[in-house]
Amino acid sequence: GIGRNWPWASGGSSILAEFGTLHLEFIHLSHLSGNPVFAEKVMNIRTVLNNLEKPQGLYPNYLNPSSGQWGQYHVSVGGLGDSFYEYLLKAWLMSDRTDLEAKKMYFDAVKAIETHLIRKSSRGLTYIAEWKGGLLEHKMGHLTCFAGGMFALGADDAPTGLTQHYLQLGAEIAHTCHESYNRTFVKLGPEAFRFDGGVEAIATRQNEKYYILRPEVVETYMYMWRLTHDPKYRKWAWEAVEALENHCRVNGGYSGLRDVYLRHDSYDDVQQSFFLAEMLKYLYLIFSDDDLLPLEHWIFNTEAHLLPVLSKNKKEDEVNEK
Repeated sequence: GIGRNWPWASGGSSILAEFGTLHLEFIHLSHLSGNPVFAEKVMNIRTVLNNLEKPQGLYPNYLNPSSGQWGQYHVSVGGLGDSFYEYLLKAWLMSDRTDLEAKKMYFDAVKAIETHLIRKSSRGLTYIAEWKGGLLEHKMGHLTCFAGGMFALGADDAPTGLTQHYLQLGAEIAHTCHESYNRTFVKLGPEAFRFDGGVEAIATRQNEKYYILRPEVVETYMYMWRLTHDPKYRKWAWEAVEALENHCRVNGGYSGLRDVYLRHDSYDDVQQSFFLAEMLKYLYLIFSDDDLLPLEHWIFNTEAHLLPVLSKNKKEDEVNEK
């Protein structure tokens, strides 16, 4: 019955991706149990966030639970922030497009991200930088690569005239993330890659060169394949399959790598749970027909577990049954 935050998180602040990534599960729990308390808890979080003044329209990664004010101004669509944005969009989709507040918050957030974080490198690669107290760090994390799929998934409901724009933005992010894979020896991408000092889509720091079987790039390939059927996404996904088989397969399963630029395999001897939950599932879906888990009926939570779209008709049917 006691809440406790990490001391390193901006003076014990709560983390945006953690408190902002309960929405789908808690709404679904209220739906299953008939008890509204779970939905009320997450809607309260959203109300607080909606009413807070946001720097440049951006959501910082830290919020102090005692004062209700933002912690340090660090904004990231990667680690610490990522799935909050994903869940705004997916709350809208899971509600069968009735949750208009979620939709507005999502597109407002994306507009701010595009204005302040999305940049193009000198050779034309689109990337999402991080924002620290008003200054841009030209670094993109592997975790941020999920955003290509997110932009494409939301494109249909975009404000007038922007559908093609968001599909294109998704394709550009997918291309950049594929480049981060293609520029390594093992053809799997590093934890983070940079766009500064003449470097593009390459990790320059030793502590960013590892790969722990993360699925975000393949996640974007899956959405881009489903939404465009451009064969390059299947090609790129198969490259990832071959790289996993060649460099990560070990006797007991699959291992992460300590350095994706080394010619010899540098196993970390860990198979992360998201490798099974996400990576293999997304790869399987890329090479499956679209009627297997169609996107209009199913939402994938941030770890690729399935939740059904709560359709208006289904809700009415259940009410009538009761």
